[in-house]
Amino acid sequence: MNDVIVIGAGAAGLAAARELARAGKSVLVLEARERVGGRCWTRRMPGLEIPVEVGAEFIHGEAKVTFALLKQAGLTAVDSVREQRYLANGRLRAGDAFAAARRAVGKAKLDRDVSFDRFLARRRVPAKTKELARMMVQGFDAADPRRVSAKSIIEEWGGGSLGDTQPRPQGGYGTLMGWLANDIVARGAQLHLGATVTSLRWSRGAVTLGGTFAGERFGARAKRAIVTLPLGVLQEGPLRLPQKRRALRKLASGPVIRVAMRFHEPFWQKRAPGVAFFHSPGAPFPTFWTPLPMRAPLLTCWAGGPKAAKLTGAPVRTLIRAALASVESVFGRLSGLADVYVQDWHDDPLSRGGYSYVLAGGEGAREELAAPLDDTVFFAGEATDSEEAGTVAGALRSGQRAAREVLRV
Repeated sequence: MNDVIVIGAGAAGLAAARELARAGKSVLVLEARERVGGRCWTRRMPGLEIPVEVGAEFIHGEAKVTFALLKQAGLTAVDSVREQRYLANGRLRAGDAFAAARRAVGKAKLDRDVSFDRFLARRRVPAKTKELARMMVQGFDAADPRRVSAKSIIEEWGGGSLGDTQPRPQGGYGTLMGWLANDIVARGAQLHLGATVTSLRWSRGAVTLGGTFAGERFGARAKRAIVTLPLGVLQEGPLRLPQKRRALRKLASGPVIRVAMRFHEPFWQKRAPGVAFFHSPGAPFPTFWTPLPMRAPLLTCWAGGPKAAKLTGAPVRTLIRAALASVESVFGRLSGLADVYVQDWHDDPLSRGGYSYVLAGGEGAREELAAPLDDTVFFAGEATDSEEAGTVAGALRSGQRAAREVLRV
């Protein structure tokens, strides 16, 4: 019998397993996918020397844990270019959506939480500022402005550092996830890919899991378990956790769709040299970006929140057409598409969304979701982190926190 079973080998699960393995515990990590990383997924595209992210790409905020692990792995971070343009009345104009988000919330304080839409309706700011702020809520937070907690957005945006810098991990997040996986195996942990957990039972100090691996049923036992499944899977998946029902009702998993497109030529450099991010608020994919300062004929189209909800589950060809139409809204008729990767995270049964957000009136839900059950079942994942939720740093932090909780027991 193992000391601890970790369910999930995304950023949170790998971070938790590493802490436990370093402490000398026997650890079994079960991952349903055939790869590690979860919603971090770095791919390679023929014709490009740079990595192509179809999941997490940037390092947001302070992210101390991310930078610490990159240093231990011998990796660095590459600063991204922040120059932006947005489409208004058919013309590209200089503008910073992050700055608009800050202006929209200002120094507001709420006695009672409401949706961001209701909060914004009361604000005396220009209509363009409101439009960009709503676009940011949908894109940056993958949230529905009609449902997301205004308090949570004010807390996130009011800190003053939003968007100041957004570096990328050298080689993509996949390099860091691979290093973590290799490290835990080298320390004696067992890592099983393609292992789906379908049942979880426990009494104090004893956990029994059931599932499938390599087409066969399996069972596993341990003294403790750490559940790192994405929020959307916890809400819809096979594990029944009535103790977490209230917390799960206060959170939502925001839909996200990414379309990474390689062209024969980087046509955007002629019209907007040095610009990294483009915003077309009315388009199906309202934001797309280049890999600057890395130079490559690659554009990544992004839809989150209600924009993604309208598209999720559509055929791949429909998503590609919508992405091309979004780019064409800025640059006109296109040709020369060479290759494309599409990832619909809400339609993925092992994620059921991009990342989490707090619903109006849901204050404290993340802490409630993170609370252990009977000092036996523990919880990690970006949705359980109250300081850097929705980010890889939040996932890594939560995994380390859950591991420390286990070790204290």
